[in-house]
Amino acid sequence: MSAEKYLVTGGAGYVGSVVATHLLEAGHRVTVLDDLSTGFREGVPEGAEFVEGRVQDAAEWLDGSYDAVLHFAASSQVGESVVKPEKYWENNVGGSMALLAAMRGAGVRRLVFSSTAATYGEPVSTPITETDPTAPTNPYGATKLAVDHMIASECAAHGLAAVSLRYFNVAGAYGAAGERHDPESHLIPLVLQVALGTRETISVYGDDYPTPDGTCVRDYIHVADLAEAHLAALAAAVSGEHLVCNLGNGNGFSVREVIDTVRKVTGHPIPEVAAERRAGDPAVLVASARTAHERLGWTPARADLAGIVEDAWNFTRRNA
Repeated sequence: MSAEKYLVTGGAGYVGSVVATHLLEAGHRVTVLDDLSTGFREGVPEGAEFVEGRVQDAAEWLDGSYDAVLHFAASSQVGESVVKPEKYWENNVGGSMALLAAMRGAGVRRLVFSSTAATYGEPVSTPITETDPTAPTNPYGATKLAVDHMIASECAAHGLAAVSLRYFNVAGAYGAAGERHDPESHLIPLVLQVALGTRETISVYGDDYPTPDGTCVRDYIHVADLAEAHLAALAAAVSGEHLVCNLGNGNGFSVREVIDTVRKVTGHPIPEVAAERRAGDPAVLVASARTAHERLGWTPARADLAGIVEDAWNFTRRNA
C-alpha cells in the first residue's frame, strides 16, 4: 500500500497508540484525535500530529485529505457501562454517529472500527464465528453492536468501505505502549501488579467451571498482532461492504494457566484468593479467526502466552 493519510481516533490509548505506531512505521501520515479522558498524551507516537478533542467535533476539521479513519475512541469499561449506560450511549453511539457524518461530509470513504467480542454475549458454541448470534449482556457490548449496525447502514446507503474488528482479550505491549487502565480490569496486568508488589493477591472467580482446571478460559491476542490486522483491514476494505472479522488466537488459556505463566516469567509467587463466580462469566470464550485469515490474509504471529506476558511484564516494570 502506498503512503496514505489516516485519522486515528482514540490514538492516545492502549490499542490506538500501537496501531498508530504501526501506521507510522509503514510510512503513512497519522493524525491522532483524543480527548485524553482515558488516553495519555505521551502515548501519542512520535511523528503523529495530535489533535486534542472529541470525536463528536470531528466535522470541524476533518477534510478530504484523509484516506481513511481508524476509530478506537470509546468508553470501554463493562462494569461502568452497567451503572452509567447513558455515558456509553452518548460516547460510543453518539460519537460514532457524528464521526460517520463528518466522514460523509468530507468524502472520506474508508473506515476500520474497533469492535468487541462483547457483542456476542453468552456464546452458543465455541469457537465463536461472525455468524453466531449477537446478544450483548451489558451496555458496552450493546453500544458497540449498535455502531456495527450503523456502519452497515452507512455502507449500504452511501458506499462506505468498512471493516469491524471484534477483539477478544488484547494483551502484551509494543514499544512504549502497554496496558495502564484506571481502574484496571484485565487479568494479565492485574496478575502483574501482584508480581510487582502493588497488589497483594489475585482473585480467582470460580474454580468449578466445565474446563480442564475449573477456571474460565479466554482467548488472548498480542496487541502487535492486533495492530497488523488493522493495516490489513485498510487494504481489504471494499466500497459498499461492511466486513466483520473476529480477532483472536483461536486458542484459549485458563485463568490458572495465566497465573502460572506469570509466576514463571516474573519469578514471583502470586498468591491466589478463591472468590465466587461473577454473574455472566461464560466458561469459555475463544474466537474463530478464519474470516480474518481468509479476507485479510492475517494470522497471529505472537500466539505464545509466555511471550505475551513477558512483553507486558517488561512494560509494567518500566512504568512502575
